[in-house]
Amino acid sequence: SIPITLVASLGTGARQGVLIKGGVYVEELAKVKVVAMDKTGTLTRGEPEVTDVIVSRSVARTREQILAIAAGIERRSEHPLARAIVRHAEAERVAPVEINDFRALTGAGASARLNGSTVYIGNPDLFQSRLGVALESVWDDINHLQGEGKTVAVIGDEKAPWGLIAIRDNIRSNAAKAIDALHAAGAQKVVMLTGDNERTAQAIARELGIDEIYADLKPEDKVTKVRELSERYGHVAMVGDGVNDAPALAEATVGIAMGAAGTDVALETADVALMADDLEKLAYALKLAKRNQSVVNQNLALSALVIGALVIGAVAGVFTLPIAVLGHEISEFVVIGSGLRMLKA
Repeated sequence: SIPITLVASLGTGARQGVLIKGGVYVEELAKVKVVAMDKTGTLTRGEPEVTDVIVSRSVARTREQILAIAAGIERRSEHPLARAIVRHAEAERVAPVEINDFRALTGAGASARLNGSTVYIGNPDLFQSRLGVALESVWDDINHLQGEGKTVAVIGDEKAPWGLIAIRDNIRSNAAKAIDALHAAGAQKVVMLTGDNERTAQAIARELGIDEIYADLKPEDKVTKVRELSERYGHVAMVGDGVNDAPALAEATVGIAMGAAGTDVALETADVALMADDLEKLAYALKLAKRNQSVVNQNLALSALVIGALVIGAVAGVFTLPIAVLGHEISEFVVIGSGLRMLKA
């Protein structure tokens, strides 16, 4: 009743660009109540672009100098936002400055030595909480940019901010449609987990119709949130694409990786890979799993009914042994044929 149906479901999913790594994950997908999603590379295209470069009124530096210093630091980083800054500097033909002693500050930004002093670039919390730098001179600009759904990187030293660089990762064209499809497929809640600030996350959530958001998260915080969601709701699916998402993918009931855009670590850790890199395939995977479970239940009910009837009939003397054996074998073919219905996309 079960293996034939599961194998058919796995094959159908693979043909539709949904690679499920085993029958157990088909069964778990059918039980998912909450879908948690990373933002960058999952809800967005993973190709962030610089939209604004703003110089603080309290420093005597030009826009080009701010961009050159930022590019000099960020060209040592592999983060998508760092690469966006470097690309923007190249597009504007601004040469990155030479820096020394580059250090990546996990979940916050980066630092480097420039002309004997340390320069930082990162989120506002890096300057306020870790460095104790007041941001009053640029706070209005930060609030305005974050309200537009942009990620803001502050650049400066341990005394004052020098400027801001706003970055926007454009939302996938079908993201809102995919969220609606998830709700239609039976997901009680769609949750966004992101390292971005609260205002940016709220702006994107309003645009896409996401139920809950958790912002300002480090990679280990995402694991904690997935664990909390599992305790509250039971079965949770986590969708992500990057190295930072791998621990959360492993923690979830079902980890789902964006195949084309996903890193090798995410793909290796995940239980399901959306090979077409199409977010709408996620809703298809949920519907496929629920349909699989429905067919399995039908087959189990049919098997139990046939075997029960044959046992009762044989004990009562209604069926001879050849008739009982023939009835049992025919029921097996019926169950197999029923399970093969899952071959239909």
